[in-house]
Amino acid sequence: VEFLYCDLASMKSIRQFVRQFRAKNCPLHVLVNNAGVMLVPERKTEDGFEEHFGLNYLGHFLLTNLLLDTLKQSGTHSHNARIITVSSATHYVGKLHLNDLQSRCSYSPHGAYAQSKLALVLFTYRLQHLLTANGSHVTANVVDPGVVNTELYKHVFWVVKVVKWMTAWLFFKTPEEGASTSIYAAVSPEMEGAGGCYVYNEERTKSADIAYDEELQRRLWTESCKMVGISDEASRLP
Repeated sequence: VEFLYCDLASMKSIRQFVRQFRAKNCPLHVLVNNAGVMLVPERKTEDGFEEHFGLNYLGHFLLTNLLLDTLKQSGTHSHNARIITVSSATHYVGKLHLNDLQSRCSYSPHGAYAQSKLALVLFTYRLQHLLTANGSHVTANVVDPGVVNTELYKHVFWVVKVVKWMTAWLFFKTPEEGASTSIYAAVSPEMEGAGGCYVYNEERTKSADIAYDEELQRRLWTESCKMVGISDEASRLP
């Protein structure tokens, strides 16, 4: 196992990581987008993005796009390269504010977190559409790990922390259990060639209705390209 440093809250770090990875001339068969923060106080990344949107979503958007060529070269007809993006059931209550993606008008930790997780689902569906249109041997799926007992909850209200401490053994998944759906999407033969799926508890299920809005998917993709400074070649595709 070899580790390369990458700070998903920094566009500079992401680009540096991709350069280091490409220099190794390694194939890339599986990319799991799993970094995230939850319910943090209002603050910005070094690039000036609201932290939930910048780290949870834009960081993964840029990383995935910069690695797409390598993924396409690594996938074959019988063994597709796979992109797995970790969202959350919170996306079901999320609202995408295209005119205020940075939550400048009104900041809510819960709203910002839910928006970032909805954006990840919209991104995955649009990405799969583009991969299919290009005939690429790459699939993109989004997974819901469930409620997992990790440090992700360190910013919740103290009463919630107490309840979590008392009930985690009963209601929360262990980190190992929480990782199982991502692993399933990454290596299961049942997922070979399957893309554009929302996976929970190792089963394909339905995401929020708004996530299937293709016009919203396109608009978010175009705006995301502008924000991270990459070419929106996909805008010329249907």
